Amino acid sequence: MERKRIVALRRLKEPQLQRLREQFDVEYFEEPEQHAEAVAAALRQAHGLIGGKLVVTPAMLDEAPRLEAIATISVGYDNFPVAELSRRGILLTNTPDVLTETTADTAFMLVMASARRLVELANMVREGRWTQHVGEPHFGSNVHGKTLGLVGLGRIGRAIARRALGFNMRVLYSNASPKPELEAEWGIERRSFEQLLGESDFVCLTVPLTAETEHLLGYEQCRAMKRSAFLVNIARGKVVDEAGLIRALEEGLIAGAGLDVFEQEPVSPDSPLLRMDNVVTLPHIGSATHETREAMAYCAVENLCQALQGERPRDLVNPEAWPIRHSQPQS
Repeated sequence: MERKRIVALRRLKEPQLQRLREQFDVEYFEEPEQHAEAVAAALRQAHGLIGGKLVVTPAMLDEAPRLEAIATISVGYDNFPVAELSRRGILLTNTPDVLTETTADTAFMLVMASARRLVELANMVREGRWTQHVGEPHFGSNVHGKTLGLVGLGRIGRAIARRALGFNMRVLYSNASPKPELEAEWGIERRSFEQLLGESDFVCLTVPLTAETEHLLGYEQCRAMKRSAFLVNIARGKVVDEAGLIRALEEGLIAGAGLDVFEQEPVSPDSPLLRMDNVVTLPHIGSATHETREAMAYCAVENLCQALQGERPRDLVNPEAWPIRHSQPQS
């Protein structure tokens, strides 16, 4: 029987590639943008596609008639036309569990760094501007005992809540569905999105990017927040209307922001956000630790192996594609 073929793009190391090569023929492209024609040729024969930073379009799918499954090395899948994949019976998998704790660490780090003006004050020391005792103009804000508002209470939101409770914080959440078991166990409280904005000292965005959440928070939502409040975004950049956020920060409507994601990535060096002392900016590092990225890659590899072996993969994004996939003749 012919071995199935896989195109692998970025973020896979030799042990992970070797795991795939045990059962499949694999073409790996470390810099796919430099080998566009070769990648396109490989996709025409590919049964599987795996990698990080994938962007898949219907036009690409038209050129990959044998494709059965795609494994993205990420939890987000807004770069994929999910309905189109499902219509064609192409399985899409992600890595939702293995990055939860690491991303929650990043979120709480941004809470702390924003409140205590970490980057601003570290730069003051580094640049030789620390010439006397730190006075009130450079004071930060407490984190312990404050109110954290989580917009979204999925895996990552819950992990952030656990950290906040360890700091004796009051935790609010807005979510499509209530979580009465967590309210009873942890003492967290559900609010509407509007109520959460007005009550929280820290508003943390953890929702996926969808048509409903794009530009969920902008200038008007910042106006509804406390002037002493901070915004933290570890979700997707487009969940925030960046122009509105910049205007709100310039007008002092909120105290500051901690951002791991941006509408355009990498963020433009001309962005006003990079010139604001009260904004902590990170280069989308939510899951960027050695341990977590390796675990994500292995998770994606196992998902793809399961899919191409005819098994239902553990982390299937589009279960509606499963019956379609198995009603089609195997290539």
